Amino acid sequence: MFTGFQEEDFQVFSVPGLDARMAAMKQHVRPKLEALGQHFTAFLAPRLGEEVYAHVAKHARRTVNPPNDTWVAFSTNARGYKQHPHFQIGLWQTHVFVTFGYIYESPRKGDFGERLARSADQVHAQIPDDFIYVTDHTSPASIPASEVAVSDIVRLGERLQAVKKAELLVGKRWERDIIMQMSGEQFVTAAEVVMTQLVPLYRL
Repeated sequence: MFTGFQEEDFQVFSVPGLDARMAAMKQHVRPKLEALGQHFTAFLAPRLGEEVYAHVAKHARRTVNPPNDTWVAFSTNARGYKQHPHFQIGLWQTHVFVTFGYIYESPRKGDFGERLARSADQVHAQIPDDFIYVTDHTSPASIPASEVAVSDIVRLGERLQAVKKAELLVGKRWERDIIMQMSGEQFVTAAEVVMTQLVPLYRL
C-alpha cells in the first residue's frame, strides 16, 4: 500500500555518491514506486483498453553520477517504456510529478506531434491551467499550462516532428511541501484525476 511521500524520500537526492544514493533510494523510494506501479497498472488498463505494465527506474546505466530524480513509468509494452507513449509518476528533490508523453527515443513521437499540432485547439481546451508542459525529461524545469497558447501547442507538435531530440510530457507537479501534507490516499486520488485528464492525449 502506498503511504505517501515523506521528507526522507526527498532527502535521498542529497546523499552524496552513486552507491550511497542508490542504496537510500532502494530503501525509501523504490518500494513506494512499486506500490504505485501496482495500483496504476490496474487503474490505467481499462481506460487505455490494453494491458499496462509498470517500469520502476533502476538507473542501471549509471556508473558515476547519482540520479537527481526517479520514477515509475507505465506503458502497454512489457519490455520497456522509452520507445512508447507512457505515463509517469516520479519525484525530484523539489517536487513530485504525474505526466504523459513521448521522449526522444520514441519512433512515434513525430506522428504524435503531427496529431498534436492538428488538434491544438482541442488539446488547449482540455488541459487545465494548473498543469505543466515539459520539453526535457532530464530537467526539473516545466512550463505552466496557463502560459501555453494554442499557437505554442502547434509549435510543440511541429518540434516533435522536426527535431530528433525533441520530447514532450504533459501533466501536473506538486511542490515538495504540498506533497508532504498529503496522505497516500490523497495523492493516489489526485494522481488518478490527472491521469484521467491525460488519457485523451494518449488517444491522439
